[in-house]
Amino acid sequence: MSEPIKMIDGFPFEPYSHDTYTEEEMLFRSKVFYDWMNKRRTVREFANKAIPKEVIENIILTASTAPSGAHKQPWTFCVVQDPEIKAKIRVAAEKEEFESYSNRMSKEWLEDLKPFQTDWKKPFLETAPYLIIVFKKAFDLFPDGGKKTNYYVNESVGLACGFLLAAIHHAGLVALTHTPSPMNFLMRILQRPENERPFLLIPVGYAHPETYVPKLQRKSMASVAEFY
Repeated sequence: MSEPIKMIDGFPFEPYSHDTYTEEEMLFRSKVFYDWMNKRRTVREFANKAIPKEVIENIILTASTAPSGAHKQPWTFCVVQDPEIKAKIRVAAEKEEFESYSNRMSKEWLEDLKPFQTDWKKPFLETAPYLIIVFKKAFDLFPDGGKKTNYYVNESVGLACGFLLAAIHHAGLVALTHTPSPMNFLMRILQRPENERPFLLIPVGYAHPETYVPKLQRKSMASVAEFY
């Protein structure tokens, strides 16, 4: 039997239903989820191992459940698996990264990056089985070429990317938030329309069996929150 629909000012509304828990259950579930998410790390070493396409589709559908301004959903997730396209992206990204590491980044920035042991070389762009390039839609296009405004685009796409990373972690995969700057080459390589701008380049895959990550300490509760 279908759920009853209620019309409000001519617009359909449906009943909202979600799970609720006792205070004890909430405490347990919130602690378990934190412990699990706290294991998520940025990874640059990927195994060259295939992933079912359906897994990536489910991850993207999860990201698309994120809230957005006026429910415009101003994002496009471009999924790249083709080796030739990945190679083109790597060449273009390394060109920008070389320029950044050589001339654009300040001494302070380069110093802050030393614990991560990164440089302009980005082999993971070819090794990872999938690259998910998230584009933000500055506006929507009508078939006749007209434009329609989107709202809170950066905030909306940022939220979707957060959901995306959590979904990747939940699937047992790893990811890297890569931001070669500028990223306009992605529009050219992927032939994206004029209303889209690259937001994040996220390699996705299994962690290489011998992956090491920097030993870091996350900020404490007192450092990240204020209660009033």
